[in-house]
Amino acid sequence: MNHCAAHERFLCVPGTGCGPRSTDGGPPEPGAELRLRRLRGRKEKHHASQVTRSSRAQRVTDKGCTGSTSLWLRAGRTVEGMDNREEVREFLTSRRAKITPDQAGLPSGSRRRVPGLRRSEVAALADMSVEYYSKLERGNLAGVSPAVLEALARALQLDDAERAHLLNLAQAADGSDALTRPRRRATTRQWTPHRSLQWTLDAITAGPAFVRNGRMDILAANQLFRAFYTDVYATPDNQQNLARFTFLDPASRRFYPDWDAFADVTVAIVRAEAGRNPHDKDLHDLVGELCTRSDAFRTRWGAHNVRHHGTGTKHFHHHAVGDLSLAFEGLEMAAAPGLTLTIYTAEPGSPSEEGLRLLSTWAATREADPDTERSATS
Repeated sequence: MNHCAAHERFLCVPGTGCGPRSTDGGPPEPGAELRLRRLRGRKEKHHASQVTRSSRAQRVTDKGCTGSTSLWLRAGRTVEGMDNREEVREFLTSRRAKITPDQAGLPSGSRRRVPGLRRSEVAALADMSVEYYSKLERGNLAGVSPAVLEALARALQLDDAERAHLLNLAQAADGSDALTRPRRRATTRQWTPHRSLQWTLDAITAGPAFVRNGRMDILAANQLFRAFYTDVYATPDNQQNLARFTFLDPASRRFYPDWDAFADVTVAIVRAEAGRNPHDKDLHDLVGELCTRSDAFRTRWGAHNVRHHGTGTKHFHHHAVGDLSLAFEGLEMAAAPGLTLTIYTAEPGSPSEEGLRLLSTWAATREADPDTERSATS
């Protein structure tokens, strides 16, 4: 039987001269056309179902973001009903892969099929059975005691930010995060700073100062910060959000000479916020948008790195005053849990201090005459 004859019983359409026939080439079998219609209906229904599933999977399983390395996106789940087991599994797996046997004080041996430590080695370091550690790595942190979590953190050599992230994931697994943490009223985009906070920011005239949340939304700022980050405010699509600016605005690659370092830190801050506040829908939407629109974000998100961002030095290139090397201090706001006040300063007598003075003058002129900015950037 040739190729067409072998398939025409299922693929040909009645009325086209190619209909269901008997296998010996004779006239159509009784009831064959009816069976064909029924079969086609079942096949089309199955195909439609598969297409729907495939489309849904494509929407929610972008590598590094929403599939095996998910924040919360799962077909048929809401943010409120999220299961954090996948987050726990991938976080522990990624931390285990980062430690070499030498770092753990273990013989390296040979024929290691995976990077980092074996499960049995982590279990031994944490003084627990392999079976119990395997259960934890599958994401079962509910009911785990603080002592076990501390032992796990030591075995995996977690830093302060990673340890806090592990504890946050455990709290989410217990469903206790909403009961044990301060109410974080300031995490919504609609939050408005108290007048006294804005007065405080305005009183800081020697350096850019601003308040942000864990999603990297700019919630309040002084005049110098608005001039410093003029590119963020210039593009409505940034929505005054530093993560969107970093990954979606080409201007960020000019403003941040070491763009990769800024990108790493930005994702690590957002990932840490996801552990602290796993039911934040605005954060869910932000991560989904950045995963969809930025390969650089998606890759970094899949690494599960977290970070506390308190102090350091950063380098910038401002289109009006040139290169700036600025120290920064990030201060958690006790009156508004989840918010951070960040202040940038320059070393006294340095070219960057002179650059900030020029920027302050430029900022005052710019706010008095908006055409100044347009002429400077054109």
